[in-house]
Amino acid sequence: MKTLILNGSPRPAGDTVSLIKHLTGLLDGEYKVVDAYRSNISACLDCRYCWKNPGCAIKDEMQDVYRYIEACDNIVIASPIYFSELTGKMLDVGSRLQTYFCAKFFRKEELSIKPKRGAVILVGGGDGRIEKPYETACTLLHHMNCYDIHEVVCSFNTNVVPAIEDEAAAEGVRRIAEFLSKRD
Repeated sequence: MKTLILNGSPRPAGDTVSLIKHLTGLLDGEYKVVDAYRSNISACLDCRYCWKNPGCAIKDEMQDVYRYIEACDNIVIASPIYFSELTGKMLDVGSRLQTYFCAKFFRKEELSIKPKRGAVILVGGGDGRIEKPYETACTLLHHMNCYDIHEVVCSFNTNVVPAIEDEAAAEGVRRIAEFLSKRD
Protein backbone atom coordinates (compact mmCIF):
# COMPACT_ATOMS: atom_id res chain seq x y z
CA MET A 1 0.00 0.00 0.00
CA LYS A 2 1.17 3.50 -0.87
CA THR A 3 -0.34 6.58 0.71
CA LEU A 4 0.14 10.19 -0.34
CA ILE A 5 -0.42 12.74 2.44
CA LEU A 6 -0.81 16.38 1.45
CA ASN A 7 0.09 18.55 4.46
CA GLY A 8 -1.32 22.08 4.29
CA SER A 9 0.13 23.32 7.58
CA PRO A 10 2.75 26.08 7.84
CA ARG A 11 3.74 24.88 11.33
CA PRO A 12 6.28 22.00 11.18
CA ALA A 13 5.41 20.90 14.72
CA GLY A 14 1.79 22.03 14.88
CA ASP A 15 -1.52 20.30 15.43
CA THR A 16 -2.00 19.13 11.85
CA VAL A 17 1.46 17.56 11.78
CA SER A 18 0.84 15.83 15.12
CA LEU A 19 -2.19 14.07 13.60
CA ILE A 20 -0.22 13.24 10.43
CA LYS A 21 2.52 11.65 12.57
CA HIS A 22 -0.13 9.68 14.46
CA LEU A 23 -1.53 8.48 11.13
CA THR A 24 1.84 7.51 9.64
CA GLY A 25 2.60 5.48 12.77
CA LEU A 26 -0.54 3.42 12.11
CA LEU A 27 -0.42 3.03 8.32
CA ASP A 28 0.51 -0.17 6.53
CA GLY A 29 2.94 0.19 3.65
CA GLU A 30 4.86 3.21 2.47
CA TYR A 31 3.80 6.83 2.53
CA LYS A 32 4.94 10.17 1.17
CA VAL A 33 4.16 13.46 2.92
CA VAL A 34 4.12 16.54 0.71
CA ASP A 35 4.58 19.67 2.82
CA ALA A 36 2.80 22.41 0.88
CA TYR A 37 4.74 25.18 2.68
CA ARG A 38 8.19 23.68 2.24
CA SER A 39 7.90 22.09 -1.20
CA ASN A 40 8.89 23.81 -4.40
CA ILE A 41 5.39 23.70 -5.87
CA SER A 42 4.01 26.77 -7.61
CA ALA A 43 0.34 27.57 -8.07
CA CYS A 44 -1.28 27.01 -11.47
CA LEU A 45 -0.59 29.94 -13.82
CA ASP A 46 -3.52 29.18 -16.14
CA CYS A 47 -1.10 28.92 -19.07
CA ARG A 48 -3.48 26.35 -20.60
CA TYR A 49 -0.72 23.93 -21.52
CA CYS A 50 -2.78 21.11 -20.00
CA TRP A 51 -5.76 21.95 -22.19
CA LYS A 52 -3.98 20.12 -25.02
CA ASN A 53 -1.12 18.22 -23.34
CA PRO A 54 -0.85 15.77 -20.47
CA GLY A 55 1.07 16.98 -17.43
CA CYS A 56 2.02 20.53 -16.62
CA ALA A 57 4.30 23.14 -18.19
CA ILE A 58 5.67 24.12 -14.76
CA LYS A 59 8.63 21.91 -13.92
CA ASP A 60 8.90 21.74 -10.15
CA GLU A 61 8.33 19.21 -7.36
CA MET A 62 4.75 18.69 -8.52
CA GLN A 63 6.14 16.39 -11.23
CA ASP A 64 7.09 13.90 -8.45
CA VAL A 65 3.68 14.37 -6.84
CA TYR A 66 1.94 13.51 -10.14
CA ARG A 67 3.94 10.28 -10.35
CA TYR A 68 3.03 9.39 -6.76
CA ILE A 69 -0.65 10.18 -7.37
CA GLU A 70 -0.63 7.76 -10.28
CA ALA A 71 1.12 5.03 -8.25
CA CYS A 72 -0.50 5.30 -4.83
CA ASP A 73 -3.51 3.55 -3.33
CA ASN A 74 -4.62 6.26 -0.90
CA ILE A 75 -4.56 10.04 -0.57
CA VAL A 76 -5.04 12.09 2.61
CA ILE A 77 -5.51 15.84 2.71
CA ALA A 78 -4.60 17.29 6.12
CA SER A 79 -4.89 21.02 6.70
CA PRO A 80 -5.63 23.71 9.21
CA ILE A 81 -8.61 25.86 8.37
CA TYR A 82 -7.92 29.53 7.67
CA PHE A 83 -10.90 31.80 7.11
CA SER A 84 -13.22 28.81 6.57
CA GLU A 85 -11.02 27.22 3.88
CA LEU A 86 -7.96 25.02 3.37
CA THR A 87 -4.70 26.96 3.67
CA GLY A 88 -3.48 28.99 0.71
CA LYS A 89 -0.47 26.77 0.06
CA MET A 90 -2.72 23.68 0.05
CA LEU A 91 -4.87 25.44 -2.53
CA ASP A 92 -1.71 26.19 -4.57
CA VAL A 93 -0.94 22.47 -4.68
CA GLY A 94 -4.59 21.70 -5.44
CA SER A 95 -4.63 24.16 -8.33
CA ARG A 96 -2.02 22.03 -10.06
CA LEU A 97 -4.54 19.19 -10.34
CA GLN A 98 -5.96 21.18 -13.25
CA THR A 99 -4.20 18.75 -15.59
CA TYR A 100 -6.53 15.95 -14.46
CA PHE A 101 -9.60 18.13 -14.92
CA CYS A 102 -8.42 19.09 -18.42
CA ALA A 103 -7.70 15.47 -19.33
CA LYS A 104 -11.32 14.60 -18.66
CA PHE A 105 -13.14 17.69 -19.86
CA PHE A 106 -10.93 19.29 -22.55
CA ARG A 107 -8.77 16.50 -23.93
CA LYS A 108 -11.60 13.93 -23.51
CA GLU A 109 -9.20 11.31 -22.11
CA GLU A 110 -9.78 8.61 -19.56
CA LEU A 111 -7.67 9.19 -16.49
CA SER A 112 -4.86 6.67 -16.21
CA ILE A 113 -5.10 6.90 -12.42
CA LYS A 114 -6.38 3.84 -10.61
CA PRO A 115 -9.26 4.38 -8.15
CA LYS A 116 -8.12 5.25 -4.63
CA ARG A 117 -9.34 5.68 -1.11
CA GLY A 118 -9.20 9.14 0.41
CA ALA A 119 -9.46 10.91 3.74
CA VAL A 120 -9.56 14.45 5.09
CA ILE A 121 -8.16 15.72 8.40
CA LEU A 122 -9.05 19.29 9.38
CA VAL A 123 -7.68 21.23 12.35
CA GLY A 124 -8.48 24.62 13.83
CA GLY A 125 -9.19 26.77 16.81
CA GLY A 126 -12.11 28.57 15.20
CA ASP A 127 -15.83 28.07 15.02
CA GLY A 128 -15.77 24.42 13.94
CA ARG A 129 -17.35 24.97 10.55
CA ILE A 130 -15.98 22.37 8.18
CA GLU A 131 -18.39 22.43 5.25
CA LYS A 132 -16.39 24.61 2.84
CA PRO A 133 -12.88 23.20 3.43
CA TYR A 134 -14.25 19.66 3.45
CA GLU A 135 -16.06 20.26 0.15
CA THR A 136 -12.87 21.69 -1.38
CA ALA A 137 -10.79 18.75 -0.10
CA CYS A 138 -13.29 16.26 -1.55
CA THR A 139 -13.20 18.06 -4.91
CA LEU A 140 -9.40 17.75 -4.95
CA LEU A 141 -9.63 14.07 -3.97
CA HIS A 142 -12.13 13.42 -6.77
CA HIS A 143 -9.73 14.93 -9.33
CA MET A 144 -7.12 12.40 -8.13
CA ASN A 145 -9.67 9.57 -8.62
CA CYS A 146 -10.62 9.12 -4.94
CA TYR A 147 -14.29 8.36 -4.59
CA ASP A 148 -14.21 6.08 -1.54
CA ILE A 149 -13.64 8.82 1.04
CA HIS A 150 -13.58 8.24 4.80
CA GLU A 151 -15.70 10.40 7.08
CA VAL A 152 -13.88 13.67 7.86
CA VAL A 153 -11.79 13.81 11.04
CA CYS A 154 -11.46 17.19 12.72
CA SER A 155 -10.16 18.84 15.87
CA PHE A 156 -11.53 22.31 16.57
CA ASN A 157 -10.44 23.36 19.99
CA THR A 158 -6.72 23.54 19.30
CA ASN A 159 -6.37 26.95 20.95
CA VAL A 160 -7.10 25.13 24.23
CA VAL A 161 -6.39 21.42 23.65
CA PRO A 162 -3.65 20.18 21.29
CA ALA A 163 -5.14 18.08 18.46
CA ILE A 164 -3.17 15.00 19.45
CA GLU A 165 -4.83 15.16 22.89
CA ASP A 166 -8.30 15.42 21.31
CA GLU A 167 -9.49 11.85 21.91
CA ALA A 168 -12.14 11.97 19.17
CA ALA A 169 -9.61 13.21 16.60
CA ALA A 170 -6.99 10.63 17.61
CA GLU A 171 -9.60 7.86 17.37
CA GLY A 172 -10.73 9.24 14.00
CA VAL A 173 -7.15 9.08 12.70
CA ARG A 174 -6.94 5.47 13.90
CA ARG A 175 -10.11 4.67 11.92
CA ILE A 176 -8.66 6.40 8.84
CA ALA A 177 -5.54 4.23 9.09
CA GLU A 178 -7.71 1.11 9.30
CA PHE A 179 -9.80 2.25 6.32
CA LEU A 180 -6.73 3.03 4.20
CA SER A 181 -5.07 -0.26 5.08
CA LYS A 182 -8.04 -2.39 3.93
CA ARG A 183 -7.32 -4.62 1.02
CA ASP A 184 -10.18 -5.45 -1.33
